[in-house]
Amino acid sequence: QVTLVESGGGLVQAGGSLRLSCAASGRSFDRYTMAWFRQAPGKEREFVAAISWSGGRTNYADSVKGRFTISRDNAKNTVYLQMNSLKPEDTATYYCADGTNYYPMAQATHYDDWGQGTQVTVSS
Repeated sequence: QVTLVESGGGLVQAGGSLRLSCAASGRSFDRYTMAWFRQAPGKEREFVAAISWSGGRTNYADSVKGRFTISRDNAKNTVYLQMNSLKPEDTATYYCADGTNYYPMAQATHYDDWGQGTQVTVSS
């Protein structure tokens, strides 16, 4: 049974930065593709970024390209999301997820386990 625990959320002004972390436990972290999704109130969950098990492949939503960077440290069983130039529309609960897919897919159906989420609020 895998456990994913997100941290690093908070309140930040527009233009600011945050780094989210997702710590995994319970099984071999380096065998899984990892992803970040987000969900704003009243909206559907949407893809943010994903990274392959080796870190060699990444995938980003168009809305975050050039501002967000996903990375992972397999020795620490942790995946990160560095968020720069934050905008009010980035306000959401951010979730990490893992999956056995080889490529860092954008569809939530490719991911098996989900964390509880961490809240990010960007004020204007």
